[in-house]
Amino acid sequence: MSDTNSDADASTDAGPLRTPIVAVLGHVDHGKTTLLDRIRGSAVQEGEAGAITQHIGATAVPLDTISEMAGSLVDPTDFDLPGLLFIDTPGHHSFSTLRSRGGALADIAVLVVDVNDGFQPQTEEAINILKRTGTPFVVAANKVDTTPGWNPQDGEPIQRSLEAQSDRAEDRLNENLYELIGDLSEAGFSADFYWRVQDFRSNIGVVPVSALTSEGIPDLLTVLMGLSQRYMKEDMSVDVSGPGVGTVLEVKDERGFGATLDVVLYDGVVREGDTIVVGGRDEPIVTEVRALLQPRPNAEIRAEKQFERVEEVRAAAGVKIAAPDLDDAMSGAPVRVVRGDDEAALEAVKREVREELAKIEVDTAEDGVVVKADTLGSLEAMANALDEAEVPILRAEVGDIAPRDVTVAETAKESKHQVILGFNVDVLPDAEEALEHSDVRLFADDVIYQLVEEYDEHVADLERAQQENVLEKITRPARFRILEDHTFRQNDPAVVGVEVVSGTVQNNRSVAKFEGSEPNRVGTLSGIQHQGDDVESAQAGERVSVAIDGPTVGRQIEEGDELWIELPEKHAKILEQELASEIRADEIEALKAYLEKRRKTDPFWGK
Repeated sequence: MSDTNSDADASTDAGPLRTPIVAVLGHVDHGKTTLLDRIRGSAVQEGEAGAITQHIGATAVPLDTISEMAGSLVDPTDFDLPGLLFIDTPGHHSFSTLRSRGGALADIAVLVVDVNDGFQPQTEEAINILKRTGTPFVVAANKVDTTPGWNPQDGEPIQRSLEAQSDRAEDRLNENLYELIGDLSEAGFSADFYWRVQDFRSNIGVVPVSALTSEGIPDLLTVLMGLSQRYMKEDMSVDVSGPGVGTVLEVKDERGFGATLDVVLYDGVVREGDTIVVGGRDEPIVTEVRALLQPRPNAEIRAEKQFERVEEVRAAAGVKIAAPDLDDAMSGAPVRVVRGDDEAALEAVKREVREELAKIEVDTAEDGVVVKADTLGSLEAMANALDEAEVPILRAEVGDIAPRDVTVAETAKESKHQVILGFNVDVLPDAEEALEHSDVRLFADDVIYQLVEEYDEHVADLERAQQENVLEKITRPARFRILEDHTFRQNDPAVVGVEVVSGTVQNNRSVAKFEGSEPNRVGTLSGIQHQGDDVESAQAGERVSVAIDGPTVGRQIEEGDELWIELPEKHAKILEQELASEIRADEIEALKAYLEKRRKTDPFWGK
């Protein structure tokens, strides 16, 4: 691994360095949380309970802890960075726009993939987000210990662990790893085993790990430290005394404090008593920090008094902020400390927060669906997905589904837009009742692409039902011929035997006979019989007897005549332009022949 940090000191000294922020992403069940727990737990086992702070939604692992866990792979004197701060996001959607000045909040990401399962839907989604944000990442190929015949080497670097495996076990693991490298290649990323990667900017390092046995975890920590040190040292430069800047991970009610913010501070410092500006639902919230709370060391995390108050927190860190008036604060919103007591300083910070929120605002249309999501990040990710699927949005907000969302969805002009798409949110009881008494459909999911797919299927079902409805009412095209020696009655009504050449002959339709390109109406079908039974319609190839009100056989119609069901122009247009895929090939044939005749004198008929 020397390769990732050999020129660690090549970059210019950028002053005090903050901890790199690491997001951990991956498909559900692929071991994201277990991996984080193992990193926390190992640190505690290494006797570092006092040094490691597990923040809310964020876990700080100091350099000396990493050094102990990674053993010979890390020489702490090679590094200027204080350690790593892992963000434990509820899902990659939250990561997608947890921002820091317009970029992703995370400096680097770990994509956890089950080595047996490979790429799954949420893996694909995470990859797309990493692409969009341009965040550098490494792949933790987890669960190597489940390889048949695996001989566990607890806590060992992966190459040392591989040396202890049988050729058969190693071959099986390699098969899975190469498949994973292939998946990454299909997604547009060049990847290889991390120890073969020369340049981590153009190649993705794959680190085989086991969250269960800690094998490969020393390598993962080393790669993350090396990458941050080598390529992002300048990004880690912070003004340690400047005003704190952070992002809200979550808004939580805490007993004794009311609404509090779980924040990742990525620049500057925040102190008790500071005035802060937080992104709110309607307007930026201006409030004062009453308390800064940090969890006690892991060993005591279950103790009743979970938090200890601190006077100040420096970036990068996770911290719980208690302050008044935070009920309308939003997950994913910016938090900024105001320095200076004058009105101008406050207004400048409020303007910055507004501008940052404006970047996340979703474009809405006059008609469309209602979208609710748990964070600004997921709201934006939803908006991007719906934009790609060409689904317009009427209203998009962070928060649980409330009765007013149902009311807004009801105002949509088209039934396909009378829909609420809820991503990772709850439905308030009043809203459930409102939904029961309305035509609004709710789709709720915690995977964005599935939510969009469910909605697409709903729209397809609606369109199918509408087309079936239209088809029922529309006149179908048909060409039929009066058979020789099959006149059963000459008039009032004329009853003749016919053969349907193409299309569908329906009862109670007008019958026409073409003279040139003009259809002359000769009467109306008043009955169809097939083998003695009354029927409503007859199809191509069938021979039936029909009753036609109006004509007399031998005068207006003759045996051997070709007759047509007369098509209203509007029906012809709908059939040709909208329902061509819904009708049979012989009906299309009848329609084309009818249109060809009509358009000889009027080229625009039925267009």
